[in-house]
Amino acid sequence: MFRGEFMSAHVAINPALLTWARERAGVEAFVLENRFPRLAAWEKGEAQPTLKQLEDFARAVHMPIGYFFLPAPAQEALPIADFRTVSGHAALRPSPDLLDALYLCQQRQDWYRDHARMSDFEPLDFIGSVTIASEPVGVAESMRHTLRFSLEERQSLPNWEKSLRQLVSKAEDAGVLVMTSGIVGSNSHRTLRVEEFRGFALADKLAPLIFVNGADSRAAQMFTLAHELAHLWLGKSGVSNTEAGRLPERRTERWCNAVAAEFLMPLQAAREAYRPDLPLAEETTRLARLFKVSTLVVLRRLFDAGFVDKEQFWQQYRAELATLQARKQSPSGGGDFYRSLGTRASKRFAQALLGSTLEGQTLFRDAFRLLGVKKSGTLFTAARVLGVAP
Repeated sequence: MFRGEFMSAHVAINPALLTWARERAGVEAFVLENRFPRLAAWEKGEAQPTLKQLEDFARAVHMPIGYFFLPAPAQEALPIADFRTVSGHAALRPSPDLLDALYLCQQRQDWYRDHARMSDFEPLDFIGSVTIASEPVGVAESMRHTLRFSLEERQSLPNWEKSLRQLVSKAEDAGVLVMTSGIVGSNSHRTLRVEEFRGFALADKLAPLIFVNGADSRAAQMFTLAHELAHLWLGKSGVSNTEAGRLPERRTERWCNAVAAEFLMPLQAAREAYRPDLPLAEETTRLARLFKVSTLVVLRRLFDAGFVDKEQFWQQYRAELATLQARKQSPSGGGDFYRSLGTRASKRFAQALLGSTLEGQTLFRDAFRLLGVKKSGTLFTAARVLGVAP
């Protein structure tokens, strides 16, 4: 049979798999009707797609085509702990976008772990160095010491946006791969939803990795990064959707939130700096400038310190959140592609991979896949921009 005849041959599959794949991707049938006019008939088992149509459908719903040849829908689950909650309930099944973003990060982590072993890197002793019984104050101080990012140094920076960038840089210097992106890989058509998750941590002694959902506001990203760092100190991988103003039901998430808040704005320092004579909105802005954190973190700490009650907290928190969301922010991964590569894929990881590839230790095809590029020229340019000698 010629290839054209093979691709046009109809494929006998379980029609329930088509419905499952579409629902898995969170796509309504009417959205796909123009591309697949006979989709309703396929799902009812009244007609069968050709192999070419099935391949196109698989791409549309971000499903590996091999799944369509299973006897029944696969039971997919996150490969790491799921700490997400939505309105007090456990989060629904993960979307293909979350799964694919996580799988890509695991592949990058696997490569970097092998690289670290071959390079005789020492295991990082802060990974899993504490337990959930450890006091958040002490853990936060350990994090500041390990990252060499004191409160005084952070306060010397011009604003909290610079503080966020410096925190990422300090974490990478300490050996943590920090990846911030609002899309899956380099596919700008696959945006990650903040409603589904804000970040995740992959704990590992040689290749600890943090992914921050870049579709979130920059203010929220700061707290997410601190929260995921707490996960690494705890040695627990997991996906989270927590934020500064929430009090999670899960014990692990409550603990990580407490550590993150203490790390960003120590409660004792907040008490000493607080001025009750100023209006809450004005004082929130002043403290945010002083501690170089977002106003959301400040409000959380003022509540923790007992300076504002629950009603005041939520009223001001919602107002600050609306203000931050209204501000125009450049999307993660936008601007200069080569410089943003260090943000999306971790500068530490990208430099190691590019150096290994140019030295002939890693295949170009593997580098293309892990960095989401397609041409050798792009790889060489990225190496120059990121300071890797060609």
